[in-house]
Amino acid sequence: MAKLTIDDLKKIKDRHLAERSLREGGSRAKVTVHMGTCGIAAGAREVMTTLIDSLASSGVTDVIVTNYGCAGACSKEPMATVELLGQAPVKYVELNPDKIREIFTEHIQGGNIVEKYALVIGSESTY
Repeated sequence: MAKLTIDDLKKIKDRHLAERSLREGGSRAKVTVHMGTCGIAAGAREVMTTLIDSLASSGVTDVIVTNYGCAGACSKEPMATVELLGQAPVKYVELNPDKIREIFTEHIQGGNIVEKYALVIGSESTY
């Protein structure tokens, strides 16, 4: 096994801090990528990977990314639900890597809903 570098240790520390923030409720946003069979077949894994990469490259640490099963609208997959603390959740549909990058920049970072990809606003919340 290769020796750990300082960068490796920093990544482990950052991951631990993000997990602790999740347990303690210190996040300001939660993104759920719907990954039922229909979502995966439509490309949800690629959407999830792109979202995680966007988070990592931006240095954002107060966003929880999780997955869940089918959201019940298989023809609209891949789908993701974005919940910002104190705001109504937004369910985005027919996603691809470019769309999730735009949602990440505009909604998750900027707080502005990307209406052209939104199916519904305010249907569910964990806050």
